[in-house]
Amino acid sequence: MEVALVSLLILSILHLGSGLSLNYYDKTCPNYEATVTAAVKQAMATDNTVPAALLRLHFHDCFVRGCDGSVLLDSTSNNTAEKTGPPNVSLHAFYVIDNAKSAIEAQCPGVVSCADILALAARDAVALSGGPTWKVPVGRLDGRISKASETSLLPAPTSNFAQLQQRFNQLNLSVKDLVTLSGGHTLGFAHCSSFQNRIHSFNSVNDIDPTLSPSFASLLRKACPGNNTVQNAGATLDATSKVFDNMYYKMLLNGMSLFSSDAALLTHPKTKGFVTTFANSQEAFNLAFVKSMLRMSSLTGGQEVRLNCRKVR
Repeated sequence: MEVALVSLLILSILHLGSGLSLNYYDKTCPNYEATVTAAVKQAMATDNTVPAALLRLHFHDCFVRGCDGSVLLDSTSNNTAEKTGPPNVSLHAFYVIDNAKSAIEAQCPGVVSCADILALAARDAVALSGGPTWKVPVGRLDGRISKASETSLLPAPTSNFAQLQQRFNQLNLSVKDLVTLSGGHTLGFAHCSSFQNRIHSFNSVNDIDPTLSPSFASLLRKACPGNNTVQNAGATLDATSKVFDNMYYKMLLNGMSLFSSDAALLTHPKTKGFVTTFANSQEAFNLAFVKSMLRMSSLTGGQEVRLNCRKVR
C-alpha cells in the first residue's frame, strides 16, 4: 500500500512539469543510481554522521537557487561561496559527493550532474537510516553561481512561525511541507550556538524558554553552559539521532526540541495538528516526507553538468 502511494506521489510531482524524469539517464549512464548508493554505504561504514550531513546538504542546496549543486562549490579568489556562509560552516560529508561523482565520471563522463548526485545521496541517507525509499526523478543541472551572502535565505533555527511560513511560501512549499521537512531533524547533531537562545537569557522575564521541558532544559544547560568554550559541544537532534523515525515529533510535543524553529511548529493549530499526526504514525510521516522531498527537490535552476562538483565547468 505504501509503495503504491509513493509511486502515485512521484507521478503527481512529475506532472507538475519540473522537467525531471525517472528515465533521464537510462541510456547515457544506466548504473548512476547504484554508484551513488555504493558511495553512501561506503562512507556510512566508517562515519555514522554521514546520513544527517547528506540530508542537510540537500536541504541547504535546494533553499538557495534551487537544487543546483551550488552548495558544493568551493570559494575562489573572486567569490565567497555558499559553503562558507554562517549557516553552512558546519556542513560536511562533501567528500561523499566527490567520491560518487568520480566513480560516475569514470563510467560516463560529463553526463550526470552533481545536483542529481546530491538528491540521490540524500534519499539514500534516509533509506539507509531506516526511513522510506523512493525513486528520485533526475535531470537537474548544476548552477554556476554560489554566494555566501545568499545563505541568509535559509530558514534559521531561531525563526518563528511567520518567518518559516514566508520562506516556504516563497518556494511554493506548504505549511505541511514545513512540518514534514522539519522532521529531517530526526537525524543528526546541533551545536550549542543553534539553541543557546532558548537556554540562556531567553527574554527579560525568563532565562529559559518556558516551552521547554525543565528537565530537558537542564540537560541542555549542562551540555552548553553559558560560558561554554568547547567548540563541538551540543546535543543530538532527538533521542534516536542515527535512526530515521518519528521520535522528533514525539519529543517536540513533550517540550524536548532544540530549536526555536521546532517549537514554532506548535504555535499554529494547523502545524501542531501535523506534528501530532506524525508523532502518532510513522507511516503517515514516511509518506508525507517522500512527498515533501519530491516537491522540494523539484526546485531546479542550473545551467550545466559540472565535471568537478567543487568547480564551475
